[in-house]
Amino acid sequence: MEIEVADFDLRSSIMSGACFRVYEEGDGSFTNILNDRVINIKQIGNKLIVKSNKKDNLKKTIMNYFDLDRDYNKINNEIINYDIEFKNIINKCHGYHILNQDSFEMCISYIISQNNNVKRISSSINKLCELYGEKILFEGKCYYLFPKYENIKDLKEEDFSKLKVGFRSKYLVDFLSKYEELLDLNTFKTQEAFNKLLTVKGIGPKVASCILLFGYKRLDVFPIDTWVKKFVSTRYNIKNDYKTITKFTSERFKEYTGLAIQYMYHYNRNINKDRV
Repeated sequence: MEIEVADFDLRSSIMSGACFRVYEEGDGSFTNILNDRVINIKQIGNKLIVKSNKKDNLKKTIMNYFDLDRDYNKINNEIINYDIEFKNIINKCHGYHILNQDSFEMCISYIISQNNNVKRISSSINKLCELYGEKILFEGKCYYLFPKYENIKDLKEEDFSKLKVGFRSKYLVDFLSKYEELLDLNTFKTQEAFNKLLTVKGIGPKVASCILLFGYKRLDVFPIDTWVKKFVSTRYNIKNDYKTITKFTSERFKEYTGLAIQYMYHYNRNINKDRV
């Protein structure tokens, strides 16, 4: 399948660091495991070339996953209106989109991500999928979908220990015990949803923000880590602490603070070589 796109950069978006199960192939395409299918996708100019084991609603799935129906140019202009000096970063990040990923998968993945590195995070998630997810044969290889809640809801700490997630086992068990209370999370305003996530053991402000940003399309939440604090405090000459950074960024970028922070992260991680 071919899909026409404009102002979109596949590589920047899919390799942003928010997706833990994407594989770059030798031909420059990417194989990614979504919640109900495996896709292989490649960008040639303004065209996306997509293959999948499941053809049903494929275009709609791709459009949603890569947030292709959202007018990023309009949002970017709004951000520039909030901060004219941000224009350079936005121009350098042209085509970057935030992925719309499965909310349940994001909850589990970001609980596992705490004080962890990407290689170990991916390894634990892949092991979970191999043990409890649906097996898919695609392009001559075996893949495993992320397990459904029903398949892992009764797992104990000792079950999660097989994934080598360490202290995070108890957090995963607590999350699963409260998951049904979170099913209506998307009906809440962002701050209410954020506070509800914080009731789960092991979910702090950064993890809750990542879950809402990547799993619930909330562009007004923003993960604040050590790098973000350093970058923002240096760029805007303000105090380097969580409360100051949070207040400053939310007041400056308002409903698009999450996207603005991701632009900063992408710019620093992948584009700017003279990092602050």
